[in-house]
Amino acid sequence: MKPVSVSIDVPQTPDQVYGFLDVMAHHERFTNHYLSGWRYSGPARGIGSHARVTASLGGARTDVDIEVVEADAPRRIVEHNSSAAGRRLAHGTYAVEPLRSGGARVSFTYAWVRAPLMDRLLSPVVRMTMRRANRTAMRRLAAELTRHQSATGTS
Repeated sequence: MKPVSVSIDVPQTPDQVYGFLDVMAHHERFTNHYLSGWRYSGPARGIGSHARVTASLGGARTDVDIEVVEADAPRRIVEHNSSAAGRRLAHGTYAVEPLRSGGARVSFTYAWVRAPLMDRLLSPVVRMTMRRANRTAMRRLAAELTRHQSATGTS
């Protein structure tokens, strides 16, 4: 299946964005519209950080294991995702790029490595559903970055 990518421009610097995204528990704050029941293990940040969540999309619910497998501050975080009893494997990649005007562009790409037959048969619908959920997540991420910046007093 073709990957799904979404992005948003934010006023925070790449370092600020990366610092927020590097903490696995922060992801719950901007993805809890479709990922719930967050259970964490491993380190709080960086490679090996892990969460088990329940994904609710398109009327289906499934447990998903998310683990950070690559961290390249302040540019990139790669997560390995496994669900459907291992029949669905994917990578979620956050890329953070500086903008010439200041701030950063945050992109998220969800790329399937392996997908169940039903996902492949319904690929256009599955991809549209993922794109919609992740667009919402990007808008919520922008709001959370602003809240986090205000709460921590960083500029």
